[in-house]
Amino acid sequence: VQLQASGGGLVQAGGSLRLSCAASGRTFSNWIMGWFRQAPGKEREFVGSIRWSGGITAYADSVKGRFTISRHNAKNTVYLQMNSLKPEDTAVYYCAARYRDDSSFPYWGQGTLVTVSS
Repeated sequence: VQLQASGGGLVQAGGSLRLSCAASGRTFSNWIMGWFRQAPGKEREFVGSIRWSGGITAYADSVKGRFTISRHNAKNTVYLQMNSLKPEDTAVYYCAARYRDDSSFPYWGQGTLVTVSS
């Protein structure tokens, strides 16, 4: 399994950004794709996830209502649409993948930096 995250950059507070995670190496129909982030000096935290089959999503309270995860089946790509960005959203964002019955995410992308200026 290979995951390639992209789309990070610098944005002003209140702005929007869309991250992409291109997945390859297998069929992901029974998998869950997750987004995590790690801010400077902080531990990595869960942002949200999506079940590839069915598209069921889950979000951390800190991003609920502002971030949306979606997927494009034909492109094997998962997206993280981030709206109403805040300076505290500044972090390196990672996509990850696990089989639906696994309890942790064994596969990770390389991370993409999102910087939100005030």
